[in-house]
Amino acid sequence: MRDIFDAIQKSAKRIKVAIDTKDIGYSQQENSSGETQLELDIQCDMIIEEEFSRVASIHTIASEEKEHEELLHENGKYFIAYDPLDGSSLVDVNLSVGSIFGIYEGAFSSDKMVAACYVVYGPRVEMVFVENKVKLYLLQAGDFEFVKEIRLNEKGKLMAPGGTQQNWPTYHKAMIDGFFAEGYRLRYSGGMVPDLHQILLKGGGLFSYPATSDKPEGKLRRLFEVFPFAFVYEKAGGEAVDGKERILDLCCAHIHDTSPCFFGSKSEVAKVKEVYAANA
Repeated sequence: MRDIFDAIQKSAKRIKVAIDTKDIGYSQQENSSGETQLELDIQCDMIIEEEFSRVASIHTIASEEKEHEELLHENGKYFIAYDPLDGSSLVDVNLSVGSIFGIYEGAFSSDKMVAACYVVYGPRVEMVFVENKVKLYLLQAGDFEFVKEIRLNEKGKLMAPGGTQQNWPTYHKAMIDGFFAEGYRLRYSGGMVPDLHQILLKGGGLFSYPATSDKPEGKLRRLFEVFPFAFVYEKAGGEAVDGKERILDLCCAHIHDTSPCFFGSKSEVAKVKEVYAANA
């Protein structure tokens, strides 16, 4: 695992340079969702693939930017699914963005996840790497230095509700309104990585991206985004559900399968399960 951790660090340093210097205009290519890719998305994807290609323990990689998985080393045992630059459309307005990595052993399956990692590119570059514990690292003078372990409180104060509100189920909107009526504060940038990072570092709350009328199966991808953050939040003492089921109990028929998702401290997720059970 150390070689993978090192490769992610190298990738993050190179991506930071790319963000600072790379053209962020649109390319002529589309990703797996049919969205026109930014030049920066393509560059970051190439950086990660290049670094991972040097790691013999990695068997197969899958990128959110590519339709199909790619075999790297026949004798490797790890399968890594990654989103090279989540929230890349926020770069041109200088908001934080991130990279997400789900590390699986033997196959792309939630029950095979053994580690997860994400990197936040903001005023500072921070990395959270998780095996058994949630560890925060900060990029300083060219190296990532360990800062601390992270644990969520039982109950938080922040709310990051994703999805277009007009497409929310009525009971979901009532639930979110209820949280705000209790004094929760809105913290939503449109970037999954910085929003979940803020909730994690500030002690708790709820990030939600429900099933909506235009995205009944959810928008966020299981292997690249949902499973890795579910792993992070559970290891930090929180929970992650799709509204009813534990996210890491979900299967994945295709590498680009999506899911509704709720990540948070235990008090908020308990409320989600209560509301969604009542509206099943």
